[in-house]
Amino acid sequence: MLFPILLLSAAGFTVLTTEFVIVGLLPGIARDLQVSIPQAGLLVTLFAFTVACFGPFLTAYCARFERKRLFIGILLLFALANALAAVAPNIGVMGLARLIPALGLPVFWALASETAVDIVGPEFAGRAISKIGFGIVCATVFGIPVGTMIADGFGWRAAFWLLALLSLVKALLLWLYLPVTPVKFDQRSLRQQFGILRSPLLQGHVLLSILVFCGMFTVYTYLADILERLAGFDGALVGWCLMGFGAVGLIGNSLGGRAVDRHPLLASMLFCGVMVVGMVALVPSLHSPVALAVAMTLWGITQAALFLVSHVRLMKVAPQAPAFAASLNIAGANLGIGLGAIVGGRIIDSLGLAKLGFAAAGFIVLAIALAMLLMRRGTAVLSVE
Repeated sequence: MLFPILLLSAAGFTVLTTEFVIVGLLPGIARDLQVSIPQAGLLVTLFAFTVACFGPFLTAYCARFERKRLFIGILLLFALANALAAVAPNIGVMGLARLIPALGLPVFWALASETAVDIVGPEFAGRAISKIGFGIVCATVFGIPVGTMIADGFGWRAAFWLLALLSLVKALLLWLYLPVTPVKFDQRSLRQQFGILRSPLLQGHVLLSILVFCGMFTVYTYLADILERLAGFDGALVGWCLMGFGAVGLIGNSLGGRAVDRHPLLASMLFCGVMVVGMVALVPSLHSPVALAVAMTLWGITQAALFLVSHVRLMKVAPQAPAFAASLNIAGANLGIGLGAIVGGRIIDSLGLAKLGFAAAGFIVLAIALAMLLMRRGTAVLSVE
C-alpha cells in the first residue's frame, strides 16, 4: 500500500509548489504584466488570504465527500488554474488564476494525511503522515527553485504550463491507483471541533502562527528580487540559491520534528531566535559568498523547522480535534503569509529592499514574546517525554 501514499505525497508536491513557485517568478511577472514588484506581491497575499478565510470551512464541508474523487477534482482544478496563469494577459486574470487553487489547497492538505492513515491503518500512521509531509519539503527544495530556473530559460509562463501538466498527470495516477476509502463524517463531531475555537490557549497559538509566518514572508516573498536587484544575480543563479535554501530545509525539518516533541513553545522560540539572525544578516552578506551562504543556511533551516513546529504545535494544543487544529494552523499561517507580502511591499515602497530583514525580524521578536507569555501564564503545551 506504499504506492498510493507516495502518489498523495507527489500530488502534495504539486499543490504546494503551485502556491509558492510565484516567489521565484515575481520579477518576471511584474515586468511582463507591467506592474510593480509590490503589486505583483499582492498575488501572494490573495492566495494566502483565500486559504486563511475559507480553508477550515471548506475542509469541514468537503469532509463528507469520497476522498479519491475529491483529490482528483482538486488536481484538475489546479491544472485549470495553472493553465489560466500561463496565458494571463494582465494582473486581474492572474489574480483569478491564483484565487482558484487557493480554495483547493487547504482541503487537500487537511484530508490527505487522514486518507493516508485510512489506507495503511493506524499502526502505521506516523510513517504514512511523514511520507505525505515529505511532499512539502520537496516542493521547497526542488519545486520553487526549478520553477525559477525554467522561468529564466523559457519564461515564467512555462513554469505554470509545467505545473498544469503535472496536475493532470497526477490526477490520472490517482484515478488509476488510489484506492477508495470509506468516508468518516459526523455532523455532531464537526460541531464539537468548531467548539475548540473558544479556547484562549488555541487562540494564542493561532496568533503565534500568524506572527511567525508574517515575519517569514515579509522578506521571503521578495527574496528573488533581493538576489536579482541587490546582489546582481541572474535568474539561473537565483534558482540555485533558492534550491540551496530549500535543501538545508531538510535539516530543519529533522531538527524541528525532534524539538517539537520535547517542548513546542521552546522549539518555536529557539528557531525564531536563530531565524532573526539569518534574516537581518542577509542583505549585509550579499557580496560575500561565504557570509551569504551562512545567512541563508541559518534562515533556511529555521524556516523549514518552523513550518513543522507550528503544524504540530497546534495539533498538540487541541488533541481532541487534531485535524481541525491543523486546518486552523494552515489558515493562520496563510493569513500571516498574506500580511507579510503586504508589509514587505510597503517597506519596499517606503524604505527599500534592504530594510525588509529588519521589518521581518520585528514580527519574529513579537512571536518570541508571545511564546514567552504563553509559557509564563502556564498555558504552554506540556512536553512529551
